[in-house]
Amino acid sequence: MDTNLEIAFHNMDSQPELEAYIRERAEKTEKLFDRLVGMRVAVEAQHRQHKTGNVFDVHIELMVPGQDIVVSRKPNKAKERYANPDARTSIRDAFEAAERQLKEYKDKMRRDVKVHDPEQPGRVSQINPTEDHGFITTNTGTQLYFHRNSCLNVDLDQLKTGDPVKYVEATGDTGPTAAKVWRASGSDTELRAT
Repeated sequence: MDTNLEIAFHNMDSQPELEAYIRERAEKTEKLFDRLVGMRVAVEAQHRQHKTGNVFDVHIELMVPGQDIVVSRKPNKAKERYANPDARTSIRDAFEAAERQLKEYKDKMRRDVKVHDPEQPGRVSQINPTEDHGFITTNTGTQLYFHRNSCLNVDLDQLKTGDPVKYVEATGDTGPTAAKVWRASGSDTELRAT
């Protein structure tokens, strides 16, 4: 395992079989996210019950860029406390919860990264300066709406029907629109025959 792993046992002796199981689960968790910096796992025996066995709390801290993910698995209800009193089951449950949170964190990071659509060639097909919008014919023959506020380095009043433009397509409330529009030279934006 490449990630820095710390294992601690509280109110109980260190157990090699549990430590091996924690290392195995940590390696599996590390494969889910290659930017994991470190991991701390603490297993704590809460109290002894002469009929039902020990109750174990497991705390896992995953150190990732930007923030740490902390999982604390404490059985809260009496029924949960005594249903699975062994440490291995508590460790398994904690790692499953940590893996779910790590996947959510990874998905959130993926959504936060903005993917910029490549600019595309088109031609102005309609201009309505009094209504602050126009339409572009794309290289596939479809029309995209654009607003005056979408124009970059050119004013809507300066555009004419047939002008070559480049644009970045985005999804608006009513479908695809041109989020950014700017004038392009004619050679850059020759429309392919459809």
